Amino acid sequence: MTQPDPRATARAQTHLRFWNALVFFITLGLVVMLTACAGNQPRINLDTREFDFGNVTNGETVSREVAVRNTGQDDLVVETVTTTCSCTSATLERMTIPPGGKAILRIDFDSGTHGPELKGQVMRQVIIISNDPENPEVTVQFIANVLPLETP
Repeated sequence: MTQPDPRATARAQTHLRFWNALVFFITLGLVVMLTACAGNQPRINLDTREFDFGNVTNGETVSREVAVRNTGQDDLVVETVTTTCSCTSATLERMTIPPGGKAILRIDFDSGTHGPELKGQVMRQVIIISNDPENPEVTVQFIANVLPLETP
């Protein structure tokens, strides 16, 4: 039986240590790069995502303001603000919000849009589409209890 060459064994162990160290440092570098890149992104944050207008007489228009904040490190760009029904309108005071900044989203609900027959609880939504990579679409939802018109 032949003995393994001690120089060959030492050389193999040196190569193995070299490749292990190389893989470790490449992995470490990738983690650092990805962490640095991920930190410079916008983050959308809303004061509330749900609210209740309570009782609203048919024909009455009610409004609510919701603060939209950018808690990220890059400009938050809002691409669109839409609603699920024509009885609801929503406007954002500015579509680009800098890091640490905020903009006011105004939501108006016109309970008379569907005519005097509408009554009871309704639920509507406002959808915000932005460049936030983690939450590209956020929704604000509200309910209202539409009361019939009072006749004299």
